[in-house]
Amino acid sequence: MGDAYACAVPVETLVTMTGAVRDIALGLTAGALIMIAAILPARHAAVTRASQVARIAGAVWALSAVAYIFVSYAFIRNDAVEPERFVEEVWSFATTIPLGQAYLQMAIAALVVSVLVGLVRTPAAAAWSLVPFLWALGWQAQTGHAAGATDHHLATSAMFLHLAGSALWMGMVGVLFAMRGPLGVDAKTTVIRSSKVMLWAAIALIVSGVANAYIRMDSVADFVTTTYGWLLTAKIALMSLAVALAAWHRRVALPRLSVERVRERFWRVMMVDVGAIAAVIVIAVVMSGTAPPVPIVAVEEPTPAYFLTGYDLPPAPSALNWIVQWRLEILSAFVLVAMAVTYVRWVVRLRRRGDEWPWYRTVSFLVGVAVLVWITQGAPTVYGMVTFSGHMVEHMLLVMVAPIPLTLGAPVTLALRALAPRKDGTRGPREWTRVVVESSWVKFFANPIVAAVNFAGSLVVFYYSPLFEFALRNHVGHLLMVLHFTLVGYLFANALIGIDPGPKRPGYPMRVVLLFATMAFHAFFGVSLTSSEVLLAPTWFGLMGRTWGPDAITDQQYGGNIAWGIGELPVLALAIGVIIAWRLSDEKEARRKDRQADRDEDAELKAYNAMLAQVSDRDKRESD
Repeated sequence: MGDAYACAVPVETLVTMTGAVRDIALGLTAGALIMIAAILPARHAAVTRASQVARIAGAVWALSAVAYIFVSYAFIRNDAVEPERFVEEVWSFATTIPLGQAYLQMAIAALVVSVLVGLVRTPAAAAWSLVPFLWALGWQAQTGHAAGATDHHLATSAMFLHLAGSALWMGMVGVLFAMRGPLGVDAKTTVIRSSKVMLWAAIALIVSGVANAYIRMDSVADFVTTTYGWLLTAKIALMSLAVALAAWHRRVALPRLSVERVRERFWRVMMVDVGAIAAVIVIAVVMSGTAPPVPIVAVEEPTPAYFLTGYDLPPAPSALNWIVQWRLEILSAFVLVAMAVTYVRWVVRLRRRGDEWPWYRTVSFLVGVAVLVWITQGAPTVYGMVTFSGHMVEHMLLVMVAPIPLTLGAPVTLALRALAPRKDGTRGPREWTRVVVESSWVKFFANPIVAAVNFAGSLVVFYYSPLFEFALRNHVGHLLMVLHFTLVGYLFANALIGIDPGPKRPGYPMRVVLLFATMAFHAFFGVSLTSSEVLLAPTWFGLMGRTWGPDAITDQQYGGNIAWGIGELPVLALAIGVIIAWRLSDEKEARRKDRQADRDEDAELKAYNAMLAQVSDRDKRESD
């Protein structure tokens, strides 16, 4: 026993060191790819340095991610074993145990990135190489303390936000350090551009810290009465101070410096970030060994609802409960608040330079965001987990209600007007927006006919395939469902009543036809559910153990009525919108022709009358 314990200490240290190397390499790889994709000009000397950092860090990330599987299993096993059997046990751990499977998925993502970074030659290739990072961070967010937290979904979302923020912040600072020589006179521009990304990353760290406090604390008093609370308070305060100082330095001090003084004071600018990173890492290490005020304990007798969803069964639905039932999902909440803040900042930017933006578009977009906040944080998601009818309400709101005000807000048009174009060949937010909007993929899915088919057909594909149960059982699947149906609804609404670029819109009669076709399909879908006796996701809704409401199959039939009834109202609103737009378009065309007639003294009408006179004269001559 003593020998086993003696071996556990160095192995634990090795686990910590390997994990630290893995996370640092992940951040440096991501930071280098972002530099190539959106910060540096394509032919700049610093791109070569960033590419070198990406390749080296990617290889280190892959090796350390694989090594982490071995050292983690050695620490868990805490016993000596023959080398041949050890490798066999590690493979079994990585393929059959959930924790090992998460580590294996992280290693696979690292190996994929380590190959892709060697092929990066363009900003687009660098951007695509960032996709596996989301996969790796998603799996990593499900390990550690997040895996056993009481609110598992909130814990994993907060952990994902924390990991993404720390990777971007730490990685971009490290890459700036590596590029300090090749940057030369472009250091000032590079730091200012990078700071915008790092500012959002730091905000994500603060928000995730607050969410972690929400999970780990019983009350506000825990912040001052427990060691964990003191450390968490210090971490959040330090991050907030670092964000404020960095924002002031880059927005006020740095722009006033000449190029030469920027080169001299480059590291003075970066010391704020470096010092904050070092302090936060130290606090995080101490916190990892400190017990939170709310201990992680297993539920002694979980109810069927808790066993399936991770939450207790909510109270029976009522008008009041559809208002007061809320459950925080930090990742979607962060994205939605960021959308609203960014939209308002763009409007303010337009007004400051003297351009107008209709107030009703701003109100419409904010209403759409507010609806999405209620869908993702309120009763629709609470009841959507335990009843099919609640899930159908959530679905109909996502695909048919929220996208309409978002579309009328014209966020893409606003972005293209508010964001300044870059003139040095780099791809900033405006350039990337255009790349996405003008891509062949977006043009295909934004095509009105394709959008209509996707709008209607997604219902069948989703509900009559394993995707439905996957979205119920997997939090990532649920978030992807929210994203998919919101985008589907936006593309369909934008093709009919929007002004954002993307689709080649058909004539108004064709738009009305598409609307009524989708309305008929929704009615057919609703009727099929209402009359069906086959329960969808039976091992979920059939085993929920609800103590209120109708049985599962009756509730599903109620969901069919919702799809049929509630689903038609937004389509009818879209139809009215199309008809109004049609009438306004005709009136606009009539006014244009009137103005043209005033300018050329009815030249078009005179030409038409002359043509009629010629036809009449020709007919007379032929008759004679």
